[in-house]
Amino acid sequence: MRKLTLALLLAGTGAFASGVVAKDAGYVGNVDTVHGEQAAKRASGKVFVDTNRNSRLDAGESGLPGVLVSNGREVVVTGPDGSYELPAYDDMNLFVTKPAEFSPPVNADLVPQFNYVHKVAGSPDLRFGGIEPTGPLPQAVNFPLIEDKVGDDFQCLVFGDTQPYTNAEISYVRKTVGNMLTNRDNSKTQCLLFEGDVMGDDLSLYPRFKKIIATGGVPQYYVAGNHDLDFDATSDADSFDTFRREFGPEYYSFDIGQVHFIVLDDVRYPCNGVDSHAFCDLSAKPSYNGVISERQLEWLKNDLAHVPDDKLIVLSAHIPFVTYTDASAQKHQVDNLDKLYELIGDRPALGLSGHTHTTEQILPGEYFKGWKEATNTGPAKFHQIVTGAVSGSWWAGDLNNSGVPHGTQRLGSPRGYYVLDFSGPDYVDTYMTFEGTRDDQLHVSFNTPRFRDWAEKLVSYTDLYDVPSDITPPVTVNDLGDMDMLTKKDLADTTYVAVNVWNGSKDSEVSFRINGGSASVAMRTQKGDGEEVLDGPTYADPLALARQSTNGRIAVRSTEGGEVNSGFYTWQGTHWTGAAGPFQNWMLSTKSSHLWRAELPKDLPVGIHTLEVTTTDRYGRSFRQTKTFEVVEDLPQMTWQDKFWQ
Repeated sequence: MRKLTLALLLAGTGAFASGVVAKDAGYVGNVDTVHGEQAAKRASGKVFVDTNRNSRLDAGESGLPGVLVSNGREVVVTGPDGSYELPAYDDMNLFVTKPAEFSPPVNADLVPQFNYVHKVAGSPDLRFGGIEPTGPLPQAVNFPLIEDKVGDDFQCLVFGDTQPYTNAEISYVRKTVGNMLTNRDNSKTQCLLFEGDVMGDDLSLYPRFKKIIATGGVPQYYVAGNHDLDFDATSDADSFDTFRREFGPEYYSFDIGQVHFIVLDDVRYPCNGVDSHAFCDLSAKPSYNGVISERQLEWLKNDLAHVPDDKLIVLSAHIPFVTYTDASAQKHQVDNLDKLYELIGDRPALGLSGHTHTTEQILPGEYFKGWKEATNTGPAKFHQIVTGAVSGSWWAGDLNNSGVPHGTQRLGSPRGYYVLDFSGPDYVDTYMTFEGTRDDQLHVSFNTPRFRDWAEKLVSYTDLYDVPSDITPPVTVNDLGDMDMLTKKDLADTTYVAVNVWNGSKDSEVSFRINGGSASVAMRTQKGDGEEVLDGPTYADPLALARQSTNGRIAVRSTEGGEVNSGFYTWQGTHWTGAAGPFQNWMLSTKSSHLWRAELPKDLPVGIHTLEVTTTDRYGRSFRQTKTFEVVEDLPQMTWQDKFWQ
């Protein structure tokens, strides 16, 4: 990476070159459709520069040559006068690939209008309406664009699963994403990327969601996730029709600067009778599978044929191409990833995804047991980021200072989003939480024998009983006591410093100093060399597990609200009520791909100590956290000492 470019990127948002014109988000309009007699099975029109910004091709307005237009399979380049012609299908998305330095109009909710959804007969009868019959193709479909001199230095924000199931959870989106967007400088932010599961099954909530996100004044690009499905669709061809009506194509591409963004649909639903997996069997409940359709792969091949080899490719999909969290799960990775790898080849590429509600950095060459069986691939071919979830662990947990569930994620990261700073084909990724600053990148705790015994009891409880439950758990966070108070016996029986670097990668370095002494190196618990995922109390994140262990909101009751308002709800109306207890077993941070640890010295003297932890990321940025802890002979009584008052 060029030294100047890297310096600019690492300096953050304010480092972009002066004179770069901010995005033009005030161009509101739509695609220009001209109705009349149309040649059978052919789609045609023009891509033009909309000088008067009325979204109509008027006399004197120039066509724009060299622009990619597609029907979802074939890709053509507009001629000298901006014209194109493509084969037509009864069910297709006709769309333009936004060129760098130009922008399409946006609608009132700032969703770019670069496509025409064509579905002659419309959707079958769907719960959320799908697409109304479009009838025959218009005589012409013209795509308006305006000049938008962004330059090569810009920023995009990336959001994993927002996934609100209810209006209550839409309000959490407003309190997090909405508040964040309206309180930051978005002048250099050219796109918001939502990596699927935009909604949690109730697609009637899309309009309110979009209005909240539009407050940021930034164009929004969406990926379709398995909770954005029309679940009553009986064919994959209809399964994202409501999504298409609200946001546009399930797969498409656009250019900003020296970056070619590609959005993919890797959710096949229903997969029953189409894919050979047991969960896709015809006798099973309708299910989804991670796979990229052949038609889509053909489009991608045609699209990439027009993209220079040195341009950065940013691929967005919902289901991860591969994942540490579900490394052995066929359903939660892409079946035919080998075909995608073949198409991308040696191009510079970055893959973004959501789905697992975890943050994961997967670098080229990294590999975990299970990927070969699930995806027919070995070590990762390009850099991939599983971008976490705005909803965290599905908006579960007690409320934080903002009145939003903490929702600590499955690998221990807090809820958040990614900032991608681009300069030419280079980029720097930064994970941001909704409560902290750019410098907040890690948390530190101690994995003691006391913690491991406690965690074993907690996990055993979640194995034995449904959660939530009316059965009182054997342990809660109170039984851990002071996690930063270590006994001499804890040290003798092995206590680890456990450092969760939320955006940590294989190339991250972690070290610590005690009382300002010499640095000790911590090692990542997972090497990423093809080994299996290591799980259990020894490999757990103590602080994250403590947060997930006791969910007090479950026990909330009132005489006024009665049973309806007791506890809280997640997913499709699942009622979390009963004894105050932990998250469900599969939601607990008993493993992590971004956890580093090192054994504490056994001879630390009794007293107060300081622990300074430093992590350096793959870009050379360092982040620090300092905390105090105590070493004692034995744990003191931690409750009120009544003996002095008797």
